[in-house]
Amino acid sequence: MASMEADVQGKDAGRSDSDLCFSKKNCVRLCVATVGLFTFIGLCLTYLPDEHKPIPLFRAPKRAVTLLIWANPFGTRDIPNCSALYKIDGCRITDDRSEYARADAVVFHHREIGAGSVQLPSEPRPSAQKWIWMNYESPSHSPRLGSFEGVFNLTMSYRKDSSIFIPYGSVVPVGREVTGVAQPLSTPSDSELSRPHFVAWVVSNWSQNQARVILYNKLRQYIDVDVFGHGHRPLPPESGNNVVQLVRQYLFYLAMENSQHTDYMTEKLWNSIEAGAVPVVLGPSRKNYERFLPPEAFIHVDDFPTVEELARYLQTLRVNPGRLKKHLDWRKGYSMHQIVFWREQYCTACKAVRSSLGKTDVVQNLGEWYKS
Repeated sequence: MASMEADVQGKDAGRSDSDLCFSKKNCVRLCVATVGLFTFIGLCLTYLPDEHKPIPLFRAPKRAVTLLIWANPFGTRDIPNCSALYKIDGCRITDDRSEYARADAVVFHHREIGAGSVQLPSEPRPSAQKWIWMNYESPSHSPRLGSFEGVFNLTMSYRKDSSIFIPYGSVVPVGREVTGVAQPLSTPSDSELSRPHFVAWVVSNWSQNQARVILYNKLRQYIDVDVFGHGHRPLPPESGNNVVQLVRQYLFYLAMENSQHTDYMTEKLWNSIEAGAVPVVLGPSRKNYERFLPPEAFIHVDDFPTVEELARYLQTLRVNPGRLKKHLDWRKGYSMHQIVFWREQYCTACKAVRSSLGKTDVVQNLGEWYKS
């Protein structure tokens, strides 16, 4: 052992100081490099993207937009506070035409531009500004539709395939959020099934060649229909000149449109639903109505081969509360919403403009689409 120790000591003694120094430096460098490599690998593993976890992206908040009402519909001015009414932020609504050059979008109501009482802006359209065509009349009462091909960027109407879809009314399951206020529909009670009056119809625009007038003239040959409106009975004082209050006294209401077109279901239908009367509808097809209501919620005139059979069915329901109840049971669990003209349109349009900034699609074949 002593000779081995002496041999090792001899070898160490044979190394120079510079050799020992070089060896120590290499060891230190190797250790530092090794620590650095493993540190780098650890950091890479720590920040390696998780394929199941999306990488968060920075999204700049949408800026506020200005919506210009070019002409107040029917002269009715309603400039809403969208944040207070509908919790829609970032919307500034104005009808001041001096704001035209700064507006992000301009709303044009068809009645005024179609009749020629209001002209489109003569100034050049600012870059990226959207023009919105708004109409709640049926195609039969919308003149000069063909004059506005390729003019607008968005459509807003009762049609479900509009760029901005806002129907006259809707029913939704209780608890589902909607823009505006939805009121729960009452379930049928004994009083709902034994109302004092039979069938009502409120009409203001009367023309002998309208389908609804032709149908009424046939229907009255078999049952009594109480008709209210221009040229007929005035609304009774106890109704407070309110159609819904009047219809609450009736089992059935003739919710007949002045013309028959896709999705054209006006306040006539929704007043009946609100009042708890079963609507007898004349408008688009049954299938079209069923896009908006449960199938038992209404009676379609097309369900019967003759007007006489329609009248007979209404009489049967009148004396058979159990069968009548089947047309009202659906109301349980539903709420109904009717739009408030025109504030709801303006705020919804403004929201749509904010979500589509930078897009400038053009509506082609406006008339062909609206009449389809």
